[in-house]
Amino acid sequence: MKTTTIVWGAAIGLLMACGNGGNTESAKTEAKAESAAAADPTTNPDYSKGLALVSQSDCLTCHKVNEASTGPAYAEVAKRYAAATDTTITRLAQTIIKGGSGNWGAIPMTAHPQVSQADAEQMVKYVLLLKP
Repeated sequence: MKTTTIVWGAAIGLLMACGNGGNTESAKTEAKAESAAAADPTTNPDYSKGLALVSQSDCLTCHKVNEASTGPAYAEVAKRYAAATDTTITRLAQTIIKGGSGNWGAIPMTAHPQVSQADAEQMVKYVLLLKP
């Protein structure tokens, strides 16, 4: 019984090791692509879509990319929410739509009810790509 377990364990281990040969190259290629996208966020499709939406709105009246203005710098927002989940992105999009206060100081963020949830989420994704 003990010998059978060892043989099966070795066989499964060998199959897993052999099967990963092709996946290892694929994983390396994916990791390089993700690393390149992190180094240059402009290659991410969320960047151009979000930038277009932000540029068409009044966001840049109160926000700048690298310096605080009336609102926080986008780079600081990206830094604070670097590990953002889909839930966080949804919540931040709701802040764009409904407005908010208290997260970045005493000045409230103006509501933007004309912005759809999908567009607000795209804007958030763009901002999150701007981490320093």
